[in-house]
Amino acid sequence: MDRNTDSNRSEKISSKVQTLVAEILQREFADDDLINSVSLVGAKARGGMQFVKLFFYTRHNPEIVQKRLDDITKMVRFSLAQKINQKYVPEIRFVYDDTLERADRIEYLLNNINK
Repeated sequence: MDRNTDSNRSEKISSKVQTLVAEILQREFADDDLINSVSLVGAKARGGMQFVKLFFYTRHNPEIVQKRLDDITKMVRFSLAQKINQKYVPEIRFVYDDTLERADRIEYLLNNINK
């Protein structure tokens, strides 16, 4: 299998996992305020698609939300196994994406460069 095909497959799987996990979080944790504050903003498969990093953003304290996501990861993966049409279910890991904060910081610095 060439690299392009493998890369496309990896992107498809990570995108599918991201979509399914977002649905799981929305349906199965609807009464959890911390989980409801989570937006999945990206996914990246690695390790021969055995692992998928799910990048999230939240308006709450990222450390608290990260802990809560870590606590429910096994339950989410179990639900994912029931929905995904693959031989193996990838391990998932939630990772905070601070892109918006970094963009705000850069914009602030640029706006105040002449002051």
